[in-house]
Amino acid sequence: MNTTKSLIRKCLFPAAGYGTRFLPATKAMPKEMMPIVNKPLIQYGVEEAMEAGLTEMAIVTGRGKRALEDHFDVNVELEAQIQGTDKELHLTEIRKIMAETRFTYTRQKAMRGLGDAILSGETLIGDEPFAVVLADDLCLNDGSGVLLQMIELFKQFRCSIVAIQEVAAEDTEKYGIVAGEALREDLYRISQMVEKPSPEEAPSRMAIIGRYLLTPDIFDILRSTPTGRNGELQITDALAAQAQRGCVLAYRFKGRRFDCGSITGYVEATNFCYEQYRLRNF
Repeated sequence: MNTTKSLIRKCLFPAAGYGTRFLPATKAMPKEMMPIVNKPLIQYGVEEAMEAGLTEMAIVTGRGKRALEDHFDVNVELEAQIQGTDKELHLTEIRKIMAETRFTYTRQKAMRGLGDAILSGETLIGDEPFAVVLADDLCLNDGSGVLLQMIELFKQFRCSIVAIQEVAAEDTEKYGIVAGEALREDLYRISQMVEKPSPEEAPSRMAIIGRYLLTPDIFDILRSTPTGRNGELQITDALAAQAQRGCVLAYRFKGRRFDCGSITGYVEATNFCYEQYRLRNF
């Protein structure tokens, strides 16, 4: 029996945002479809989830996001055009995804924060633990992916877990920041979480990045969580409440993360992945 699959089957992808930092490119194209070399960001996230044994991909979309659904579907005209040519090899990975996973979709009615996006996905998740991947946080490494690392921890602790990395003091205003008791060098039991604090107010420099494992009680907690910063429903506030009721862990993951929601991070990721692509193909 594959215990990983029996514990967590579903991965939620909040993908309703406008991607304003990449305008005008994202005026008509979802930011999650922006390519890193020859593969869109959302596909990297789906492949990471598959590596961790997840087979149900739940995507929270919004207006203008139809390309996400089309990407994970058959394009009859394209397939007929390239059938029997060497170009067909370029579809190997996406065909594997479509054969081994199932996709479901729902819409976030308004942009009210990540907490609201996750709550919008409840109808797709149901009453079971699940993963959350923010596709514009691209995580790469030579060993196990971040989600697989976190699921190994979930087998032991059976509680919500967030991925963290240390950031510069001046960058704390960009992230949810956590503090807590060190259980080991790379694992903390969270006692405090603050959404985008100033460097002076930050309880640490440990920042949450776009990988979460959440227990299903988070939905009820989100429903009772008041809106926070910028009038948005913050997942950080809900997790802080969950930590007070029980246990939430923060895991300093192994690997490299690129902030592809920023132009600088996107270019760095593209350059890095191109070098890997070149080494494999030339």
